[in-house]
Formats: sequence, C-alpha cells, structure tokens
Amino acid sequence: MRKVIGIGETVLDIIFRDSRPVSALPGGSVYNGMVSLGRAGIPAMFIGEVGNDRIGQMTVDFLRKNNVNTDYVNMFNGSKSPVSLAFLDNQNNADYIFYKDHQHDRMDYISPEINADDIVMMGSYYAINPVIRPQVVALLNAARSKGAIIYYDVNFRSSHINEVMKLTPNILENYEYADIVRGSSEDFETLYKLDGPDRVYNAEISFYCKKFIYTSGNQPVQLRADQGFSKAYPVDNSHTVSTIGAGDNFNAGLVYGLLKYGITRSMIDNGLSEEQWNQVIACAQAFSANCCQSLDNYIDESFGNEMKAQYNSSK
Repeated sequence: MRKVIGIGETVLDIIFRDSRPVSALPGGSVYNGMVSLGRAGIPAMFIGEVGNDRIGQMTVDFLRKNNVNTDYVNMFNGSKSPVSLAFLDNQNNADYIFYKDHQHDRMDYISPEINADDIVMMGSYYAINPVIRPQVVALLNAARSKGAIIYYDVNFRSSHINEVMKLTPNILENYEYADIVRGSSEDFETLYKLDGPDRVYNAEISFYCKKFIYTSGNQPVQLRADQGFSKAYPVDNSHTVSTIGAGDNFNAGLVYGLLKYGITRSMIDNGLSEEQWNQVIACAQAFSANCCQSLDNYIDESFGNEMKAQYNSSK
C-alpha cells in the first residue's frame, strides 16, 4: 500500500484574536498536512523532532491520535519545543512571531522504508536548514532511488530574508529533486522580488521542475506544467475563520488526490492530463477550504471521515 512520508518542523501554535489567545494547537507546515492525511485514512509517517517536554509529548501524542506513524520523531532532552504566536487580523490572516531553541537542531536520521510511488512531502525552513541538510538530502536521495514522488512546498518566511543568499543553493536543489513544486506569491516576492506565476515559473522554477503550482490567497490557483500547459482554478471565497494551515492543507489535499486517483511517478513524468490535474487540484482546494472553517490547523474529523470513505471506495 502506498504511503506518505512527511519531514518538517513541529511547533505549538498559539492563536490570538483581538490580543487574546483563543487556541493552542500542535502544528508545523508539513505536520499540519500529515494530521489531515491521517484523518483522511491515508497511511502517513512523520519525520521530525521535538523537545522532551510537555509540548513535545503533546505534539507526538496528537500525531498518534490522528493515525500518523511517529517512529521517526526524535525527542531530545534539554531542548525546548518551538512555540509560534499567530495574531489574526480582520481578514483572519495571521502575522507570526516564532520562538525556537535553534541550537538544538540536530535530527538523528535513520531512513524509513520508501517504496515506488510513495510520496515524500517537505517544505518550509526545515527543508533548507543547513544544520540538518545532510539528513534531508539522504531522505531525498532514498526517495529518488526508490521511485517515490517528491512534493515540495517552498513556504519561505520573511523572517529568513537575511539568509536568502546562504539558503538559495538548498532551495534550488529542492526544486531539482521535486516532481511538483508549490509556492505562494508571498514566498516568491520574498525570495526573488517577483510576482505572477509566469514570471516566477519561467525565471526560477521551470529549469529544475516542470510541474508548478502558484497560490495567492483568494486569487485563482495557477498551474504550469509540461508542454506549456497552463490553467487557472478559481478559489471559492467562502467565509473563513482562520487561514492558518490553508496552504498546508492544500498540499495535503493534492497528495490525497494523487493517491485517490492512482497517479504514479511515471504518470507525472510523462505529463498528467487536464482531467487528472482538475481532479487533484479539486481535492487540494477542498482540504484547504475545510481547514479555513475553524481555528484548527487541519481538516475536521467529519470531513476526514468523508474523505476516508471516498479514498477506500476508490481502491
């Protein structure tokens, strides 16, 4: 059975509205997506690290509760688990402050079993952090050699803008490993001072990876792929409670769609049809929209059960 392997940071997200804390949940870019995939019945495994403290234990327990394998989550003594403060504005978009014990970044890496057409998800600073770069590259090399699909969400925060020059080689290498790259307009404005999907794709992405998804809030999702294929997918502007996790769940939904519709690495290499792209992006948008209907970072359990039933019926 195909599975999804996610590698990324963990963080406790404390959410504020009108200067008052209203929610505290374990999260992280890839972490959020893995929880949603677990709720949707997808075999999922998370690789990451936490401190050996109450937050770290809660973070690991929450993965297990949501059917995500935690055998490759490292728990370090003497390290504090990261915390993020997210302040929601009037449009329910978040401004972040991060607190992280950086000197303890030191992932102990043992490769999990990876099989052909499994999917590896990576993104955010964790995927380019120089301190753990050798372990990330080891995972990517294993995934590539086994014929797995690699999905990369750029998710580059402005808090790291002073590191762009140092991190660029790792970003480019990730583009080259990836079968599909997704990024937001904010990512590319921060990295390259470029806006618009075509400018970004032609100048920075297409040389390394031909499948590219560009998102920009409530603007249409833009797809660029092989042989000049281009399509825009309108976004449903329904009321949102919080946009935290919207992109993470877009990723989860797209990966869910790849599995639900039986899309393999060779099919991606040979070029997906418009109908196949329509199917997987519809899943991505459905997951993202559901996440935005609550203060949680993930799809809700009811929607997850519905997706699980659909996935099982497709097998």
